[in-house]
Amino acid sequence: MKHLHSKIRFPSPHPEVDLFLVTFYGDGLLMKGLLAEPKGDGQYEGFLYLRGGIKNVGKVRPSRITQFASEGFIVFAPFYRGNQGGEGNEDFAGEDRGDAFAAFELVESHPRVKNVHVFGFSRGGVMALLTAIQFPQTASVVTWGGVSDMSLTYVERKDLRRMMKRVIGGTPAKFPDEYRSRTPIYELEKVTAPVLIIHGVKDQNVSIEHSYRLEKRLTELQKPYDSWYFKEYTHYFPPAMNRKIVKDLSAWMKKQAQT
Repeated sequence: MKHLHSKIRFPSPHPEVDLFLVTFYGDGLLMKGLLAEPKGDGQYEGFLYLRGGIKNVGKVRPSRITQFASEGFIVFAPFYRGNQGGEGNEDFAGEDRGDAFAAFELVESHPRVKNVHVFGFSRGGVMALLTAIQFPQTASVVTWGGVSDMSLTYVERKDLRRMMKRVIGGTPAKFPDEYRSRTPIYELEKVTAPVLIIHGVKDQNVSIEHSYRLEKRLTELQKPYDSWYFKEYTHYFPPAMNRKIVKDLSAWMKKQAQT
């Protein structure tokens, strides 16, 4: 597989899914991630899982990765540079988008993968859209509670401003180009994959406005998309509903691969 350095078996919480800790190359760095493969020898759809948060907030969870793999995907979730033994330092959808790009190519080159779908949660929404912009062969994109406008995140999340100024260089007023470069809604004309937008209307971590702006731009560009909005939910959905949406979005992804 492209960019692969090593692949070591990792304890799997699911009896039908094999889990591996992967070390891979990207931008001259060695980074880590989790790879989940359904047991057996069959071909599967590929699933690039792009986490939210930064550093220890929003870390990749084995149970989440195997949950998607059990729906019939080969799933790879990069930890991003500088995390859990990886080299470098993540910079919130700046140069660390290269981690997602290398991970996409790793999944795409997997001998048992047919197509690659891209999923992003929270900050991972930006990463997912930037990846779909980079790779027109992306089969589908799902953004769940996803960021679409980095300047809006700065405005909304006072608790993140210090971190954002540190890794991005300053405020949106002083460094508008840095924030714009991290905002995929300005480049959506390059996206060819269908997009699924999932968001809780009561989300206080990533406001519903992010999805409304994404939807508005996709509509203007006449791009194919679906949106699932949930009036009663915040950034985190109750477990039973979470499981249902995982099944529903998995079915949606597979449907896109057939069209």
